[in-house]
Amino acid sequence: MIDCSSETVVVTGASSGFGEAIARRYAKHGAKLILAARRMDRLEKLKGELGVPSHLVELDVRNRDAVEKAFGRLPADFANVTILVNNAGLALGLEPAHKVNLDDWQTMIDTNVTGLVTVTRTLLPGMVERDKGHIVNIGSVAGNYPYPGGNVYGGTKAFVKQFSLALRSDLLGANVRVTNIEPGMADTEFSLTRFKGNKAEADKVYQGVEALTADDIAETVFWSTALPAHVNINRIEVMPTQQAFAGFKVERRS
Repeated sequence: MIDCSSETVVVTGASSGFGEAIARRYAKHGAKLILAARRMDRLEKLKGELGVPSHLVELDVRNRDAVEKAFGRLPADFANVTILVNNAGLALGLEPAHKVNLDDWQTMIDTNVTGLVTVTRTLLPGMVERDKGHIVNIGSVAGNYPYPGGNVYGGTKAFVKQFSLALRSDLLGANVRVTNIEPGMADTEFSLTRFKGNKAEADKVYQGVEALTADDIAETVFWSTALPAHVNINRIEVMPTQQAFAGFKVERRS
């Protein structure tokens, strides 16, 4: 089994879904964990189940001051971060652009874009200085293929894709890797958040489809970071077998 006892892994959005599964995957291999999320009660419960050294951070990544304080003053035992998984993110609504709630757009931009780059910028200098690190960003196929109602959510994930590739350019010569994981349909709390707690609407998204699971994405993240240090996976686009990118949408009028 791969030994990750020398790794210190930051996971944002660690209280559920992909983040929780990713934390469990690294804990299985002995990594030290820094788990960040808004729901501290869930983090406390998770910590009690993991059995590895874990530092918890109650954090909303939209708050720049809080991010800089949390990751700029880590306890000595957790200070040398080797892997950052930028998982915190969300989608809100599926309305067309002319009907959308502008606050929802702003929340997605502040979380998926501003929060991600703030966490990255706070932790990246230490990785470069130590000449070791891996940044894993959780993107989405929505950043590659537009769909009705995807508007700003897709735009934020397109940013994450391009930002990830640009980081690789900036980091050439440093032993710091960057990977963008781009999931398709995955059955987690994601859709419940998108529909603001409306479980009936959220369940319709996955009706008749064997979607990806949080564990599937955790395995993908772990694999990309467990490869030899000279191997960088730039992007991984992963969909359930029942989903594909083919097919244009056409409006037909009588």
